[in-house]
Amino acid sequence: MLAAAQRLRRSTDFAAAVRGGRRAGRGAVVVHLNVPATTDPSTPTSPEPARNTGAEQPSASTRAGFVVSKAVGNAVVRNRVRRRLRALVRERLTALPAGSTLVVRALPAAAEASYPRLAADLDAAIAAARSPRERRSR
Repeated sequence: MLAAAQRLRRSTDFAAAVRGGRRAGRGAVVVHLNVPATTDPSTPTSPEPARNTGAEQPSASTRAGFVVSKAVGNAVVRNRVRRRLRALVRERLTALPAGSTLVVRALPAAAEASYPRLAADLDAAIAAARSPRERRSR
């Protein structure tokens, strides 16, 4: 199980990760990864302290949240998918940059997917979300 400091709980946290993060879907999952912007030491900063407005303040811990809708299946199936995804993400959180926010959304195919298949899909989706964005021609 994920520690309390590693879990997303509020809908505002989920919304911030989904809106501000990079999305990548592979197989049975879609991930939204929001990596905090790194500050460049060469950029000048204001001598005044930053004001805390209560909005999205980056923390040192990487956090994860899960979205498993009713389209995946009944409550038993959804909880099984959520437990599997939670176990898989727990192993992978240390590889993400500090302060990152990860939202994993299960697609209906996740109900039938095996544990190794979920692991492969999750790894591929996280790798795609972390890779630099490439230009696509339309």
